Amino acid sequence: MVFHVLTLFPEMIENGMQTSITGRAIEKGFLHLDVRNIRDYTQDKHGKVDDYTYGGGAGMLMQAQPVYDAWDSIPGKGIRTIYLTPQGRTFDQMMAEDFAKEEELIFLCGHYEGIDERVLEETVTDYVSIGDYVLTGGELPAMVMMDTISRLLPGVLHNEDSADTESFQNGLLEYPQYSRPEEWHEKKVPAILLSGDHKKVDEWRLEQSELRTRERRPDLYEAYMEQKRLYEEMHPPKRRKR
Repeated sequence: MVFHVLTLFPEMIENGMQTSITGRAIEKGFLHLDVRNIRDYTQDKHGKVDDYTYGGGAGMLMQAQPVYDAWDSIPGKGIRTIYLTPQGRTFDQMMAEDFAKEEELIFLCGHYEGIDERVLEETVTDYVSIGDYVLTGGELPAMVMMDTISRLLPGVLHNEDSADTESFQNGLLEYPQYSRPEEWHEKKVPAILLSGDHKKVDEWRLEQSELRTRERRPDLYEAYMEQKRLYEEMHPPKRRKR
């Protein structure tokens, strides 16, 4: 997977992505990071990339020319281009799985009051938000998305099963987990986890995931139960022959 990032703050992206799991994935060649400074593509002799908005209003707007030329400098056409904006669809695990199928992605990070609408119309394929709040730029949302997508790619995680057992993969939040020691602050690890009975452990974990989702994310729990109901309708238990 190649992540192309168009930004005014390349060091922010590079510093964030070159650490931890994504950093190791880049080092091993599972991920490739191509960060381009939009300011390098401006035709203004002073390096200016923004200007006042037509019609008035507070703040400055990123101009179309440097953004387009930075985008156009990326080899190959037809690459999905993601613009990070509160006006986009809210990012979730299903969307991450969809993006993970691509070989390359372009992330366009706005700043100031945003980007001239005309260049967005020519370049952007996906408008995405990470939540209903306002940030100073698109760099943090881009890194959130890249981190999430990266975990779904082959070779990125040490344990290939990890991505399949984490929160949201089956529509539920993850079950509680424990490590050594067996007792800490007078709190003991649940006995079932020490039993060695993998079937019962799996049943306990599913039960805990359902309980935690119902308590903390009733919206997810409702959707999960509806999917469960539909599945049971389509796959009724077979009656035993007498």
